[in-house]
Amino acid sequence: MTNAQLFLAIGVPALLNAIMFGLLMAYINAKFDGVNQRFESVNQRFEGINQRFEAINQRFDDMRDLWRTELRRVEDVIDARLKHLEEAHE
Repeated sequence: MTNAQLFLAIGVPALLNAIMFGLLMAYINAKFDGVNQRFESVNQRFEGINQRFEAINQRFDDMRDLWRTELRRVEDVIDARLKHLEEAHE
């Protein structure tokens, strides 16, 4: 067996293995990219849901503030009527 035959016997399978490994890695990388894109779309959906909940939370905060002002107004009216009754009773 000559040196050239020995180099070909060792080199060709090693080169083919390297090529197959490169193709396998490219395939796996493509699959991971596909899964990553799916996760990104799910994340975008969750962000949309979070924005909706933020809007609902803002509405609850606005309603809470409105009720506080209304209750404060009612409290002032009741205090004024009680004061009037107390003054009338004296």
